Amino acid sequence: MEEELQLNISEAKKGNQSAFKYLFDNFWSAVYNFQLKKTQSENDAEDIAIQTFARAFDKIDTYDKELGFKTWLITISRNVYIDLLRKKNISIATNTSKKQEEQVYLVVDENPTPEDKIITEQNYDDLLKNIEQLKPKYQEVIQLRYFEELSYKEISTQINEPISNVSVKLLRAKNLLAAIIKESKL
Repeated sequence: MEEELQLNISEAKKGNQSAFKYLFDNFWSAVYNFQLKKTQSENDAEDIAIQTFARAFDKIDTYDKELGFKTWLITISRNVYIDLLRKKNISIATNTSKKQEEQVYLVVDENPTPEDKIITEQNYDDLLKNIEQLKPKYQEVIQLRYFEELSYKEISTQINEPISNVSVKLLRAKNLLAAIIKESKL
């Protein structure tokens, strides 16, 4: 058994995939069970065991046969576990000053609230209803300018009229729309 193990280790050092598979199959349960006792979680134990074998296979050239292979793997596994604990502790606890904590509450949330969204939608719907009261030629220029955001020149090309006519129509449409909005609020 020890000879077969050493043979597979030396083959793994040469990059032999079947040797890696042999090592993985023979030591998986030892590493997994070691981590299961530490983490009390099957998912965490599995993740750490996978990382252990990945790290071990990357560094297989550093293995010294004076040390038992299982001991070497368990040492790597323990180090992976410690690294993960450190990362968790760093991400969970950070030192902040009282001033920093107070500044967090001073940050203004500029995202619209659900109420703001509803009001905006209602205002938008009201605006569309008011625009519908305009004559079609005014509806068209309002649509092109403010909803499609076309320039005066682009509108002129699209409706086949001079820019001066476009500006007059837009001015007239805005004045009529303002009057309709003012009347609807009374």
